[in-house]
Amino acid sequence: MAGMIKKEDVEKVRAAADLYDIVSASVALKPSGTGTYVGLCPFHDEKTGSFNVRPSLGVWHCFGCGLGGDVFKFVEQQENIDFREAVELLADRYHIELHYEQTGTGRPDGERSGSRRARLLEVNEEAQRFFVSQIMSKEALAARKLLGGRNFSQADCERFGCGYAPQGWDNLVRHLASKGFTQQEMLDAGLARQGQRGVYDYFRGRVTWPIRDSTGRTLGFGARKLYEDDTIAAKYINTPDTQLYRKNQVLYGIDLAKAAIVKKRQVVIVEGYTDVMAMHLAGIDTAVATCGTAFGAEHAKIVRRLIADDSLGAIQLIGPRKVDGQVVSSRVVFTFDGDAAGQKAALHAFGLDSAFLTQTFVAVADDNLDPCDLRIRRGDQAVRSLIEGARPLYDFVIETAIDRFDTQFTTGQMGAVHAVAPVIAQIRDRSLLDVYTRKAARRVGVDLDILQREVAAARRAAHVRDEDAYAPRGARRGFGGETAAERERRDENPYANPAERKALERRDARNQTYFRVDDAVFVCEQQFMATLIQVPRAVDRTLFAQLTADSFTTPVFRTMFQALEAAGGLPADATPQGLWMHALTKAGGPMLEQVINELAVMPLPLPSASASAQGDGGAAAGAGGVVSGTAPGMTGPGGTAAAAVQLRPATPAESRYATELLVRLIDMDYMRRVADARRRMARLPDGEEKFALLGRVAKLEAARKDLQSQVYNNNVA
Repeated sequence: MAGMIKKEDVEKVRAAADLYDIVSASVALKPSGTGTYVGLCPFHDEKTGSFNVRPSLGVWHCFGCGLGGDVFKFVEQQENIDFREAVELLADRYHIELHYEQTGTGRPDGERSGSRRARLLEVNEEAQRFFVSQIMSKEALAARKLLGGRNFSQADCERFGCGYAPQGWDNLVRHLASKGFTQQEMLDAGLARQGQRGVYDYFRGRVTWPIRDSTGRTLGFGARKLYEDDTIAAKYINTPDTQLYRKNQVLYGIDLAKAAIVKKRQVVIVEGYTDVMAMHLAGIDTAVATCGTAFGAEHAKIVRRLIADDSLGAIQLIGPRKVDGQVVSSRVVFTFDGDAAGQKAALHAFGLDSAFLTQTFVAVADDNLDPCDLRIRRGDQAVRSLIEGARPLYDFVIETAIDRFDTQFTTGQMGAVHAVAPVIAQIRDRSLLDVYTRKAARRVGVDLDILQREVAAARRAAHVRDEDAYAPRGARRGFGGETAAERERRDENPYANPAERKALERRDARNQTYFRVDDAVFVCEQQFMATLIQVPRAVDRTLFAQLTADSFTTPVFRTMFQALEAAGGLPADATPQGLWMHALTKAGGPMLEQVINELAVMPLPLPSASASAQGDGGAAAGAGGVVSGTAPGMTGPGGTAAAAVQLRPATPAESRYATELLVRLIDMDYMRRVADARRRMARLPDGEEKFALLGRVAKLEAARKDLQSQVYNNNVA
């Protein structure tokens, strides 16, 4: 195996990787101050965005779970890979050739087979090209008839990547082998199976659809049965779980629908691949589908990160909201069937988060037609009307339970009460629980107290806990209805998830009482360190040279100053932004990594005019980087180049602010030293030592006056 990746190549990848582009592929980011973006954290469950990204600094940090880092750390966390694989994955994405240090294996430096994950992506892309190439073959006539019979043209099939897997046992295996892929890579990607006589194709004689992530990378495939003699009885099969593909974490069509979902704050969940196609062709461009599994908590997290709305600031909107120009918005619309299976699926959705459910609606077509069949029989307008006429999930499930009984008779009324009470009992939001109990009692025709007693009994039996959907973020529970502490009491390992481990550590840190620091001192030191990290060129080098570790009262900032000295002090003006952050983080080590990340994304209290004073350079440049040597086509948010940034010159406002903080730190250091000298003088008798301390005090007082005079003269100038 090749040795370590050469450092210069790692820095090339770091400079080329667009953090905004990479993060926004899975998180809906919104501007929050100059150059900072905020969204819902992809690594822990939250309802109010605490995930901050500063593209120009190449840093992200979540104030909720404590995770953070650079672009490599984000890819590591998201893809569950190590640092080397993260570098290789990004190198593949940005077409950067990597070189490796020479090792004892005798392998040439430039030779590289690519990371395992990158190879799996490549083999899936090649398989997709093969399936598409077969759709127009003579053998694929049955596939073309099936798609054509559903009103899908050839152009429609090309748009959605429809393909055909030939009937032979090893057509794909032989094709992939000719392209240089190993049998193990085919097996690991779920494209082949191991048989007694060798490796054979998993998908055979079926129509195929590529299942992609939000960036368009092919993770796996779905396939429909065409022939009665198919050895696999299931009508639809999917790629088995692999390193790339997890059926409970992917949504078919997310690559096509993501932009529209974010814009319209709406997502439509359907049950099949052809339903997604029909929806999009009918104008519902927010449609996605689960892949061989019920819609669950992981799917809900993906959706909520894209449709989250905090337009009123800290208040997280949890219900459907009116949006100008949109008939349906801030909604998740399920197209359940009206039959028993659809009702079961709707009941399953009740196990999801309560705030998520307030945005959830159900659309059921007449005669229980799925969207594809509805489009065939009644056209595109019928499909659009289906979504526009969706009903809230709570209403759908409750009314369905009641309508099974003839409530004109007393026995039917009590049957409806017993059927609907366990359903209503699952509503964890106390205010909604009361409203729907009253509505159901009126619909059944019984006294309210009768239904309330049954609902209360059902809640006790099911151990349902109340949840205020409007409570602060930290007070809410996860999708399973449990807190980390409750899982801990059940002897589960709360440290298995890095985000949950961070939350527990932060909880314990908040409960401590042994450390307190004066707010004014802490704020000054914190703001200076944040300015130093974000805009190091704003710091006056002459004044900075007067600082020592003893200039800081707060232990963490004293340690950070020592780490800064270990990193070589203030960086040169030509230092790349990413390299500055990397060097500082490396010098700080794991104990300071989270602190550095927090300070890097923390807003500075500068005048709003400072943003405009930076010109029209865009969000990325305005937050901490001047573009230099940008690779072609590398652009950040708003079209601003975001690669290969160097430390930018500070604005006048930033320089003044940094100088003000520096002067405060130096002055406080002088004051502490004067106070220390005076305390020592008070304990000494008159003599040489006391006079020496007196002279030291005089020098320190003079230095304070010189410092203030220097700052005054600079401000006047």
